[in-house]
Amino acid sequence: MATLTQSTTGSSQLRKRNQSAYNAHDKIVTDVGKAIDRKLDNHETYEFGGPTGVAIMMTIFPPLMYYFWICLWFYDGQLVHPSSFSDIGPFFARMWNHVRQDAAPNAWSVYFYIGLVVFELALAFIIPGYEQEGLPVPSLDYRKLKYKCNALGCWYVTLITSAIVHYTGILPLTGIINNFGPLMTVAIIWGFGLSLYTYLEAVAMGTQLRMSGNFLYDYWMGAALNPRIGPVDLKMFQEVRVPWVLLFYIAVSGGCKQYEDYGYVSPNMAFMILATGLYINACAKGEECIPQTWDMFHEKDGFMLIFWNYAGVPFTYCYSILYMTRHHPDEYRFSTAGYIALYTTLLVSHYFFDTANAQKSRFKMQMTGTYKPRWTFPQLPYATIENPTYIQTAHGNKLLTSGWWGWSRKPNYPADWVQSLTWGLCCGFSSAIPYYYSVFFLVVLVHRCERDFERCSRKYGKDWEEYCRRVPYKFIPYVY
Repeated sequence: MATLTQSTTGSSQLRKRNQSAYNAHDKIVTDVGKAIDRKLDNHETYEFGGPTGVAIMMTIFPPLMYYFWICLWFYDGQLVHPSSFSDIGPFFARMWNHVRQDAAPNAWSVYFYIGLVVFELALAFIIPGYEQEGLPVPSLDYRKLKYKCNALGCWYVTLITSAIVHYTGILPLTGIINNFGPLMTVAIIWGFGLSLYTYLEAVAMGTQLRMSGNFLYDYWMGAALNPRIGPVDLKMFQEVRVPWVLLFYIAVSGGCKQYEDYGYVSPNMAFMILATGLYINACAKGEECIPQTWDMFHEKDGFMLIFWNYAGVPFTYCYSILYMTRHHPDEYRFSTAGYIALYTTLLVSHYFFDTANAQKSRFKMQMTGTYKPRWTFPQLPYATIENPTYIQTAHGNKLLTSGWWGWSRKPNYPADWVQSLTWGLCCGFSSAIPYYYSVFFLVVLVHRCERDFERCSRKYGKDWEEYCRRVPYKFIPYVY
């Protein structure tokens, strides 16, 4: 049960301590916690519908990506379908012809995609960075891995390099949007191939963890927890360096294409450049917070993470960009008040998203004595909680109950989702496809929330019940 410690506010279930008061005892997982962790580090139940569910998802994702791209690029953003029963065969033939003729890998797409991955990986090795300790890893006897956090420096170097190659004509950025189909195919092949290599390498090296014994399911979930090349953690690399960088440049490419075609960049396209830029900058400037997250600490590096980061994120979260590239700006122009509302909604939701994530991760670093302020730009107010309150669990971990996390158990999720919704709203309502990101993301967040809460319930028991009593709302205070 939770340790009963009187806080300065008089609460009997919460601790409120200055960072200087943290001691070695606070950093140790208890024997009870270690027993629970050993149980959780073994495969017990299937998730995602088991082998059948993951097989269906791996089969559906690539065709769905091609279908939405075809609709946006060739059919005015409308959801095309067979006109009659007899048209089913010809319909699929038309779809396949688009893939075969317009999405087959070409030299430009192969060189650009692989070049981007290699360039970002080289920067990850070369650029100086801040060293951050992760959380104690149960499968490594609670050893803390060290993470080289240099994403912000790499991001700045990438920006400068891209500006040079674009303005000198070495690599015009309009090539990204013009070669979108071939690039997507290269990314899909890369995602499947790298997932298989990572799986086989872990099995060959004996580093696999939580295996079910079913190949399809283990390929989806992954075998390795912390694959690395020297100082570079590949799971953290793939979560920041390629997907959000490439998504930003797809938006920039769309802006360049608009300028080339019309002589100006619409406020809507500029919105997507800003939105994707804010996202990658938030990931880069707060990279030291990533080692404290669920993905790094618990999620294995399988198809689910690898494919989605290398192919899914950049080539499905960009549908509003594709729509605007293929339509004249007059077709989705807003009033001044509409633009003010759109931009304000993005900036406010991004503030809550950024600060909520920072609060949680910095709290974990405070609790393990590894927090050091970094003055990366921009540092938003209320991103660090002074003297946080928390529930001390029998496991040894602490559950944050102050800041935004005192209002709901996942305050970052609704803020993140509102951002995704604005990415669709920016191009109006003429096509449903730009809203794919927000609809898909809502399903992901709800499912992930339930996975996390179920795991926490097993891990913390009565302490989790007390936490849920103190923080009763999952997403939005007084709503849900």
